[in-house]
Amino acid sequence: MQRRRAFPLALILMLPAFNAVQAAENTVSPEAAQQDGLLEESRRQVRDFSLWLGESVNDWFGDRPFEEGGQVTNGRLGLRNLWRQDDGWSTNVRFRARFDLPNLRDKAYVFIGRQNERELLTDQSETFTREQLLLEERRREDQTGFAGLGLALRENLDFRVGVRGGLKFYTQVRYRKQWALGAQDRIEFRETIFWNNKDKFGSTTALDYEHAFTPTLSLHWQNATTISENTDDFAWGSSLGLFRRFGDDRMLSGEMVVTGETGAQENVDEYGVRMKWTQPVYRDWLIGELIVGHYWPQREDRERDRAWGLGVNLEMRF
Repeated sequence: MQRRRAFPLALILMLPAFNAVQAAENTVSPEAAQQDGLLEESRRQVRDFSLWLGESVNDWFGDRPFEEGGQVTNGRLGLRNLWRQDDGWSTNVRFRARFDLPNLRDKAYVFIGRQNERELLTDQSETFTREQLLLEERRREDQTGFAGLGLALRENLDFRVGVRGGLKFYTQVRYRKQWALGAQDRIEFRETIFWNNKDKFGSTTALDYEHAFTPTLSLHWQNATTISENTDDFAWGSSLGLFRRFGDDRMLSGEMVVTGETGAQENVDEYGVRMKWTQPVYRDWLIGELIVGHYWPQREDRERDRAWGLGVNLEMRF
């Protein structure tokens, strides 16, 4: 009981940390200037490494130099800190980047990164990733490095082949389509057919519905299911929530989330509620994220438990 009473106080004490780096921009102290320099230098080094890697890979496919239209897109480096009352603390690093290469222009792209292995192989929706559900993630057992080549077959269809830790191959065919049902309603459908040596053939289907009450306030209903030859059962998740935008990458959301698997002793593995606040904490490329959740998980043969969860994350865009 003492742990549960202490949690809200700890949360209140941590909230100001999200404004600490941003507030430093308004000071001129030597310490603040040094901190700014370290952040800028860290981002520059990550981007320089990515550009070097893009140049090296581009040379494999032809003679056109990387400077002729090559670029690094969707570069992300994230530090994730998660706490669950039933699991404790866990910390991990995620990285991903896509390279548009002049020698592969209008043909293909290269991608690299590090993330949860299961979510990589099945192309899981971000809403139902372990970091967003505030579930423990072990770096050695759960995460993997990966690299691959993607080919845009059509506007909404692409094919990807990649390798992950241990030079294990996987392939994916991904289809994505959006429909506007009116001025305020939108549906997005995503389908991924995948193969890997662990799951064999399988698919992940996602269907999201959005209703905009105003330009800044919207309702989201998100759903995803995954099935494979190895399981013959559907792993599924559903989320319903309100999202309020405040501009400049600032967003507040509140959601009800439920996940489960057909064929399991308990079809509903876990349900709960979570609130999330996202905002820039330094310029427009260092993004902070705070997630607070309360969950009711089912663990093996025990009665359904309840647990608080907390996520404090930083993501550098480069």
